[in-house]
Amino acid sequence: MLHDKDLREPLFDYLEANYGKIRIIEEKVIGKTRADVVMITEDSFYGIEIKSDADTYSRLERQVKDYNRIFDYNLVAVGASHAKHVSEHIPDYWGILVFELEDERITVTLQREPQYNPKREKEVKFRNQICFLWKSEMAHILANNQLPKYSNFGRQKTAVKLMEKMPHDKLKRQVCEELFERDYTIFKEEE
Repeated sequence: MLHDKDLREPLFDYLEANYGKIRIIEEKVIGKTRADVVMITEDSFYGIEIKSDADTYSRLERQVKDYNRIFDYNLVAVGASHAKHVSEHIPDYWGILVFELEDERITVTLQREPQYNPKREKEVKFRNQICFLWKSEMAHILANNQLPKYSNFGRQKTAVKLMEKMPHDKLKRQVCEELFERDYTIFKEEE
């Protein structure tokens, strides 16, 4: 039986091998849910929910709703005991990774490729993604694009201003780059 802690290292190895340049954020609160893993690529946000062999689907419906509010793509990483039935509990655009213990080695199989998340308005999802940034990271994007500081604005209002003033693709790349460059030893998360 595989537990959550058994799946994480093989999951991270799989993601690094298959997605190239990535940034992993673990245990990020989104809505009323704690996302197990957030993966940032150069142009997308991925939400990854882990369901080990020891887990149930009791919270999955709520988790799916919260993940769909934020992420461009979603995956569920499951132990082999869930491989046959997990697809009944998630939307068909969610990807499925199956983890199996074979000869004391954990193998990872892509059962279903994740598709772009069609839920929620693109603007709402993107604003929520921008709000992953700390205020200092938003200020860096504003300064790099010669935009006003918006010092009196909170993160939500600053995100809206960034969306109004910058082309979506350019802003998305810069948001992802800020998250790639984040140094947790220097900055403290700002609320």
